[in-house]
Amino acid sequence: MQLYHDNDVDLKIFDGKKIAVLGYGAQGRAQALCFHDSGMDVTVGLRKDGASWNKAKEDGLKVAEFADAVKDADVVLMLLPDEVQPKVYKQFVEPNIKKGAALEFAHGFAITFKTIVPPKDVDVIMMAPKAPGDMERLVFLEGFGVPALISIYQDVTGNAKQIALGLAKGLGATRAGVFETSFDNETYTDLFGEQAVLCGGQTELIKRGFETLVEGGYPPEMAYFEVLHETKLIVDLINKGGFELMWHVVSNTAEYGGLTRRERVVTEQSKQEMKKILQEIEDGTFKNQWTSEWDQDLVNLKRMEEDEKKLQLEITGKEIRALFQRKN
Repeated sequence: MQLYHDNDVDLKIFDGKKIAVLGYGAQGRAQALCFHDSGMDVTVGLRKDGASWNKAKEDGLKVAEFADAVKDADVVLMLLPDEVQPKVYKQFVEPNIKKGAALEFAHGFAITFKTIVPPKDVDVIMMAPKAPGDMERLVFLEGFGVPALISIYQDVTGNAKQIALGLAKGLGATRAGVFETSFDNETYTDLFGEQAVLCGGQTELIKRGFETLVEGGYPPEMAYFEVLHETKLIVDLINKGGFELMWHVVSNTAEYGGLTRRERVVTEQSKQEMKKILQEIEDGTFKNQWTSEWDQDLVNLKRMEEDEKKLQLEITGKEIRALFQRKN
């Protein structure tokens, strides 16, 4: 995989070009502000007079309704949730996007699973930052950037790759490094990472560890510190220097205990389930389940969110975090 940096990209590709960022959530806000600070002509497309509309204006950005933002744009960024994108695209983007414009995504879901089918006369690209929006903005303001992936699905103008790289540079990502991949590869690996490791696997591991200690008679406050609070410390070390640095920093007791016991927790059976999860992503099973949830107004997701709030782990965590908040 080739790695691109600042010197490989020229922001002049955006001279005289207008960029529409649709959505002003974590990704939309971070990217719009970074593009604006990089000298790009940005308009945020939103529904008029909502909370995001006012927030974007307070942040000093130009704001327009979805259709108006798209009509004037040379690059249209779909930075809305996956479940919202198809409706906004059908109603506002498809009738208004101009021939030769670039349609951009920060995640490959809509194109890979065809919840959006773009016209043949536009570039279709992806620039996927490998961090949450708030972190992207923070690192940009510190003078650096988070890594990103780019992908070209449709290159009508011959400039699609340079536009994708330009967006990455506008976000500061080329300061760190940008890889080129495919929409499918980004989609499948991203979904798998979220489900099996980062969001699904990690939270279940923490939850089960907390339950084991509490059921063993230990105070929930102690359990919280040991299985959740310190997770960030370990992840930060791994992110900085891999397993090697983490094992070097923790005690020999922790290293020996971890290396001799970890496969009893995450077993070969766990890996087999991971393979099933990956297969469900690749064969469309997860996509079908998730898009069916859209049609039910996310009723099951909302129920699971409410159930999560009731966990003793979550209740204990809120109480502990309140005790240690910085006093202004």
